[in-house]
Amino acid sequence: MKTGEVIRSLPAILLFCSALHSAGQSAAGRQQQIEAHNRQAQQYLKENRTDLATAELRAITALDPNNVDARGNLGVLLFFEGDYADAIPQLRAALKLQPGLWKIEALLGMSEKRTSDPQSALDDLEKAFPNLQEEKIRIEAGMELIEIYNRSGDLDKAAAIVSVLRGAYPTNVDVLYTSYRIYSDLAGESMLSLSMVAPDSARMHQVMAHEMARQGDTEAAVRNYREALKLAPQLPGLHFELGEQLHASSNPAEKQEAEAEYKAALAVNPFDEESERRLGEIAAERGDQKEADQYYSQAIKLQPNDAEADIDLAKLLISMNQPEKAEALLQRAIQLDPTSAVAHYRLCLLYRKAGRNADAQRELEAYREYKQMKEKLRGVYREMRLKTAEVTSDETDQPNSQDRLPTQP
Repeated sequence: MKTGEVIRSLPAILLFCSALHSAGQSAAGRQQQIEAHNRQAQQYLKENRTDLATAELRAITALDPNNVDARGNLGVLLFFEGDYADAIPQLRAALKLQPGLWKIEALLGMSEKRTSDPQSALDDLEKAFPNLQEEKIRIEAGMELIEIYNRSGDLDKAAAIVSVLRGAYPTNVDVLYTSYRIYSDLAGESMLSLSMVAPDSARMHQVMAHEMARQGDTEAAVRNYREALKLAPQLPGLHFELGEQLHASSNPAEKQEAEAEYKAALAVNPFDEESERRLGEIAAERGDQKEADQYYSQAIKLQPNDAEADIDLAKLLISMNQPEKAEALLQRAIQLDPTSAVAHYRLCLLYRKAGRNADAQRELEAYREYKQMKEKLRGVYREMRLKTAEVTSDETDQPNSQDRLPTQP
């Protein structure tokens, strides 16, 4: 026998001899050793000496290969040390001994992904993700799943995971960024597919109009909407979207044309609440309070949970000297959207006029807080050359010379 072979077989020989002399260390003795190693491992973990804790856990698995806690903990330690290849067999062993350890399965999937085994990673992460409860690991497992789906071109499944994460963690920055990336990719893929399937269709012109409007090219957006309407005049949404571009135009003729487009939108879809709102706004601008009231009231009837419709009607009621009705609508708008700077601003004016100074001050402070927040957003959108309806409405409904807010109401 070669020297190396002797050295490698020596531990087995020693264990065998020990078994002959004392029943091979009784089960109770082995359990005592396991408990000692476990206590030592815990102590090392408290001291952040993970390498020594790992050695203790390895000793436990050598004594008891079916010790699910030792297997799982060892796998977890190896994972967080970045030793994914060594973590995998430990994590798999723990799962085999006790299926349903979802955190362990999630870490196994992540280890497999990071050792270039995407199919095994996908299988384990898909099983674990719906069962995870802890925020940190749920987000991390979800992100890994999204990346796998994205790399394989399965954007629909990636978007489904994004939707789950956004619903659970709506303010998580990483989730929001990933959401932006996936939805942007999905939009790009859809636009490319549409351009290949129906390059001259009304929908293709509508998509092009959206892109032009997003980039601030109103003229090109209007042109594409008109082309789309030539091809499909009854297509839902087209008249309203064209009306939005015309209504925002500085050209008086186009602004006037917008009213006809909103009415055409309602002819196609009588439940178009946004067109009702816009027609109410146009009627209010020309001083027709009765017609504006009808349009705004119908908008609220169609969509009771639209805070903007409540604000629009409240503004009209203030001009009609009906402050009680306006106050109720503004309070409801704030319940629906607590961040609405316009609602807080209008409510502040009402309270100030009624002599309710404390209430006015509270609304003034809320108005300033949310106005500042919206201004920051406006700066971001402006830099990105994006325009949103919310930003536009905020900019057009600011204090003017007649109702400018005081420093202290």
